[in-house]
Amino acid sequence: MTTPEKPRHVEIKNADDLVVAEAEVTTALGPVGTVRTSMHAKNEHARRGDRTTLVDTVMDLPEVQASERVEAAVPYGDGESLDRLRQRTEDARTRVAGATTLLDANLPSAGRPAGQRQPGDELVADEPADGQPPVVG
Repeated sequence: MTTPEKPRHVEIKNADDLVVAEAEVTTALGPVGTVRTSMHAKNEHARRGDRTTLVDTVMDLPEVQASERVEAAVPYGDGESLDRLRQRTEDARTRVAGATTLLDANLPSAGRPAGQRQPGDELVADEPADGQPPVVG
């Protein structure tokens, strides 16, 4: 479980072991509170699907699954991450803050397993395109 003093760092790497996308994840108010994450992809290395893989990896973390709400920051214009965050959350609201888009949303209840595919989930990636597992630390 993460604490506000020690966020969890998540990385998605390509076949050349280069980081293509990463996130910082912190929890607030204990495991049933709010999880905050800041996500970004390295545009020179990221491929279609890498941002989706990052969102799925973050959303599948135990501390995220145990939380009720998520507050996410993604670079302005990162439609792939925002689309996947909307698919994985409920009642999502977004707003622009400079070069960042902020998303506030509720996390789904235990009624539907995390990551379950829904109609229209065309960007779902079960693992990175290079076949390498995501790095979570």
